[in-house]
Amino acid sequence: MTEDTTAVAGTERRVRVVLVDDHRMFRTGVQAEIGRTETTGVEVVGEAADVDQAVAVITATRPEVVLLDVHLPGGGGVEVLRRCASLMTAPENPVRFLALSVSDAAEDVIGVIRGGARGYVTKTITGADLVDSVFRVQEGDAVFSPRLAGFVLDAFASTDAPPVDEDLDRLTQREREVLRLIARGYAYKEIAKQLFISVKTVESHVSAVLRKLQLSNRHELTRWATARRLV
Repeated sequence: MTEDTTAVAGTERRVRVVLVDDHRMFRTGVQAEIGRTETTGVEVVGEAADVDQAVAVITATRPEVVLLDVHLPGGGGVEVLRRCASLMTAPENPVRFLALSVSDAAEDVIGVIRGGARGYVTKTITGADLVDSVFRVQEGDAVFSPRLAGFVLDAFASTDAPPVDEDLDRLTQREREVLRLIARGYAYKEIAKQLFISVKTVESHVSAVLRKLQLSNRHELTRWATARRLV
C-alpha cells in the first residue's frame, strides 16, 4: 500500500474497523496510515492474525467494517466469512467485510465475494483510496480494484460460468495455493519456501487436499487442477 493518505479534517464521518492480517508489520502500517481517527474518521477497534482470533475479535467488537486478508492461518478469509455469516446478515448494524489482499487471483476474489464480502482491493491501494473504500463499504456499496471487478462480472453475470465448484469450495485458501503449486510441478521444499511454511505443513495440506477431493496421488491432483484451469 503506497503512502498517500488524504486528511479529512473536521470530518463528521466515523467508522469502526477491525484489521485481519497475519503479518503484524502490515497491520501496524495500516493502523498508522488510516487509523488517525481525527483526520480520517477511521477508528481501529481490534486486530487479528488468524481465523480464530478474527472471529473472536469481530464478535466482541462488532465493527462496521472488517479489512480482511484472504490468506490466513486456520482456513483463510473465506472461513472467517463463513463463521461470521450471522453478523453480516444482522437486521441492525450488520458487519461488512472488505477484502484487502496481495493476491489478485480470480479464484481468491470470487471466493470471498461468494462468502459475503462487499468488496476486494489489493494492497497496492493508496491510503486515501482505502479510507474511501472503507466508508463506501460501510454505506453498503460494493468496492473493487478496477481490474478485479471484471472477475466478478465474469463469474456472476456470464451464463457460461458455473456458479459454484463444490469440490473446489471444500478446500481452504491455503490448500488451493498448495494445490496450484503442486499442479505446476513444484517440489514440497519449493512450495514451503514460496509460502513461508514448513515442508511438514505442505505435506499435511497435500494430504488434506487428496482426502477432500478423493484423489490418490499428485498426478491425479495435477490432472484435476488442469481440467479446471487452475494451473
